[in-house]
Amino acid sequence: MESVTPVPLRPGTLLVAGVGLMDGIFDQSVVLLLDVDDSGALGVVLNSFADVELARVLPGWEPLTSWPHRLFDGGPVSQEGAICLATPVDDEEEPPGWRRLFARIGLLHLETPIELATGAYSDVRIFAGYAGWAPGQLEAEIDEGAWHVVASRHEDVFDPNPETLWRRVLARQGGQLGWLATWTPTPELN
Repeated sequence: MESVTPVPLRPGTLLVAGVGLMDGIFDQSVVLLLDVDDSGALGVVLNSFADVELARVLPGWEPLTSWPHRLFDGGPVSQEGAICLATPVDDEEEPPGWRRLFARIGLLHLETPIELATGAYSDVRIFAGYAGWAPGQLEAEIDEGAWHVVASRHEDVFDPNPETLWRRVLARQGGQLGWLATWTPTPELN
């Protein structure tokens, strides 16, 4: 097996679902970690759409979001709540209602007046709910092979084609991990 430099679990790290993770919730998911500490971890699924229209639950926000202008299913926890990730147009500024998480990406409070948010962000994505892990739970799942821990890129968070994100993130890893990008649940049909 090839030697791979481990990627630390911290805000901005990606969790890419292993091929054996077929729980009906995280199948072929790519999760962006937003918080990791002694109390556990939380993140949002980057490649799953919510069943409800964004314009219905957050009127006025749809035009501010990155393509596709949809509400994303961030995970099974607190689905009635929303998390908004955004990148300011000007990296030197911290617009009202925004707090940096990592690199140029931060949390945008959805009670920020739309007038203040309009034109202030180059990328905006809104998630219903999130994925959460108790202390030690995520590490145990990683040890079991449920998740592959990889570095993220800014474009992963606001990807315009989230349906293929899982395969593309795996493919760019190269080596044995990259081979998983060609995985199919029914290899006998190849």
